[in-house]
Parts: sequence; C-alpha cells; structure tokens
Amino acid sequence: MIPAFEATFAVPLHCASCVEDVTAALQQLDGVARVKASLATQTITVRGTAAPSAVVRAIQATGRDAILRGSGAPDGAAVSILETPAHMPTPSPVRGLARLVQVAPTSTLIDLTLRGLPPGRYVASVRERGDISGGAASTGGVWRGDVPPSTRTRSHPTTTTAGTEAPPPPRGLLGGVVTVGADGAGSALLQAGWGVWEVVGRGMVVAPEGVEVEGEGGGEGGGVVVGVIARSAGVWENGKTVCSCSGKTVWEERGEQVARGMV
Repeated sequence: MIPAFEATFAVPLHCASCVEDVTAALQQLDGVARVKASLATQTITVRGTAAPSAVVRAIQATGRDAILRGSGAPDGAAVSILETPAHMPTPSPVRGLARLVQVAPTSTLIDLTLRGLPPGRYVASVRERGDISGGAASTGGVWRGDVPPSTRTRSHPTTTTAGTEAPPPPRGLLGGVVTVGADGAGSALLQAGWGVWEVVGRGMVVAPEGVEVEGEGGGEGGGVVVGVIARSAGVWENGKTVCSCSGKTVWEERGEQVARGMV
C-alpha cells in the first residue's frame, strides 16, 4: 500500500473560478485525498497517492499549465532528468523524468515518465555511480546497498538449499515495467524500499526490457536513457517565481524545458 504524501504545484490562477475548476478536476482524480488552492500564492497543494505527473496532466486538461514545486518532506525529494547518452548526440536528448519522493523512512515513490522512445516495455534501475559520461556502461552495476533484514522476504530467501547465505537482490532494481506506446510515451509509479538520501548522486538507467546494459559496450542500443539523481525541493521549500541566475520567470523556464522534451 502506498502511503499518502503532499506535493505542491505552481498553477496560473486568475480568479476564484480558476480555483474552483482546478480543484473540481483534481477531486475526480484517483488517489487524491485533499486539494488546497491559494489564489494569493498561485499554488495548488495535493495530498494523496496520485503520481505528480498525473496531477500535472489533470491540471493541463483544464487548459492551464502546472509546475511541480516540491514534494514530500525536506531532504525527501529528488529528480533525475533522463537523456540519451552524451556519446550518442541527438537534437533533443531529454527523453524522460523521474521524480522521487520519500513517503516513509524506508519507502520512496518513483514517478517515472518517458517521451520520444521506441514502443515497448522498459525497466529502470539505480546504479552504483553517477558517472553518465559513457552512458549506462560508466554508471557501474546496479546499486546493491546493504539490504536490511526486515526487507528480506520469502520470495528472496537469504539461505540456499545448501545452507549457505545467498546474496540478496540489488536494492537498485526498481520493480515494475513502464510500457511505452506507439506515441513514444509511457509512465509508471514505482515503489522502492530505501530513502532518497541513499541514492542522491547515483545514476539512473532506463532500458528496454532484456537489453544488456552492464560492462563495456553495454546499453549501446536504442531506447537506453541515463540520468543522475539530484536532490529537489520538498513541500514549501521552493517559493521562487523568478530565477536568481537567469532572471527568467518559472513559466519562461517551463517553456524552455518543454521545448527540450522535459515533462
């Protein structure tokens, strides 16, 4: 069962009618338990189990855009921009986004969205290293971590039939499959048994199911995308409306991100 969490979104709200329209749309979305809108701050806060990407799509269906401004508790959120490897240049390398939000001490949700990939089934994994200069091959193997005894299950026994200790499965394997349709898009809400702080700085690889991405030359086929997991803002930690670096508004930055393929 997925625990409830909060996420805050910037939304252009011009009047009370805008607030009512967006609130009504979100209340129809599966997994939404509570919606709080603020006309003064131009934000919508949603509590429940709905994926942030699903909330954005529901808001966009009302004719408005939305930007995720924070999710989860401080130090409990991260993001990974997924791109084609640098040594395989393309005009728009961004192919997806993974939003991570920690909902319990050892439970994190991964809201994974993909765009512009060949149709098929894809799997995701967290890697030992955050070096994506050589694509999937330079990220090392799947992150193993130290598997807590409490997470060992009957389906993953710790003792072989010969009585010797068997290695637990890598913690970086993200269960579930993302199905990309004919339009090149796909999304999934995955759950992992670790905290966000354990994976910040590590790499993430998404590859077609069955494609070998380990070792030299691994992950050279089409459809493999990589990214580095970086900390992002928790709820209420990001209140900026203008970037101090570029001087652009969040909506100007949003337009540039969409043009690059980010979702």
